[in-house]
Amino acid sequence: MVDNPEFKARLIAGFILLLLGGWVLHSFLALLAWAIVLAITTWPIYRRLLTLGESHGKVTWSAASLILLIAAIILVPVGFGLSRLLIEAQSLGQIFTTAQNAGIPVPAWLQTLPMIGGWAADFWQHALGSPEAANESLHWLGTGHAVTYTKEFASQLLHRFFSFLTVLLVLLFVYQHGDSLARQVLASSRKLFGETGVRYLLHATIAVRATVNGMVLVGIGKGLLMGVGYALVGVTHPAVLGAMTGIFAMIPFAAKLIFGACSLVLIAEGHIGAGGGLFIYGMILTLIADNYVRPALIGGAVRLPFIWTLLGIFGGMETFGLLGLFLGPTIMAVLMSIWRDWIEDVNVPRKPNN
Repeated sequence: MVDNPEFKARLIAGFILLLLGGWVLHSFLALLAWAIVLAITTWPIYRRLLTLGESHGKVTWSAASLILLIAAIILVPVGFGLSRLLIEAQSLGQIFTTAQNAGIPVPAWLQTLPMIGGWAADFWQHALGSPEAANESLHWLGTGHAVTYTKEFASQLLHRFFSFLTVLLVLLFVYQHGDSLARQVLASSRKLFGETGVRYLLHATIAVRATVNGMVLVGIGKGLLMGVGYALVGVTHPAVLGAMTGIFAMIPFAAKLIFGACSLVLIAEGHIGAGGGLFIYGMILTLIADNYVRPALIGGAVRLPFIWTLLGIFGGMETFGLLGLFLGPTIMAVLMSIWRDWIEDVNVPRKPNN
């Protein structure tokens, strides 16, 4: 069949069309990958939600409900964070206005800092202590940079929102035709690579689910522990901050943005010990969770050694961004499966030639 000119022509034409299709969809490939990751992760939940009267190939209440739940889990915390950011921006604007009119006095706690207290107080006085110094330091606000940054932020926010809607739309399609798509992918893999290819595909699926499960479990645990820490140091709304920390903790080292900001607020209010203690506590939890707990959860499910799980997480994020958090361990799991098969083939004794 390989020598058949018609077969060769179809193969070349198919390859060219595949390249054209990839070129047309290159801006959406990352979104498609996100939808596939979400579909693989939530597919068992979707199957359990299906009622007896619902079938694949059409929009079901189970699919719509699950998509709305995913949207709420992501959009509600983001919306709350943006609303708090807007409130804090308004408060910051009032502080800047007051500073331009009367300056900002040196905080009492700043002078008590060991070794650098005197220098820090003098720097604050020269930069913000008088109306003239404050006007000069905050002069960039009147140059239009703030407006430019605001427009860029709004543009990026709108772009991310529509990208998220695209992911949800693709996810709805996968829910509708998931069974047939899975059969087609498995059949194609079996035809191209045999049963070994099917096994590698199943290992990749398990790796994706294990990665997401590790993210969720680490996020929940870290959110609960940080919520307790917020309550102990007296931060307002510890439950809300703990929930936001848990969501950010699903991304390695991203939770530092939350507890780091809380630590800075405490230090600015004069609670240096509480702020420093909260930051150290958060860093210890982050190091343990991201360097030991998360790789153990992911690697244990796919029989992936600890070091390769850790390298897969960080190497994947460095190469592919946030999407690499899932692709890295998945690629490592498939490579490890190929390596084990290779070792087994090498160790199988060959029959002597007659």
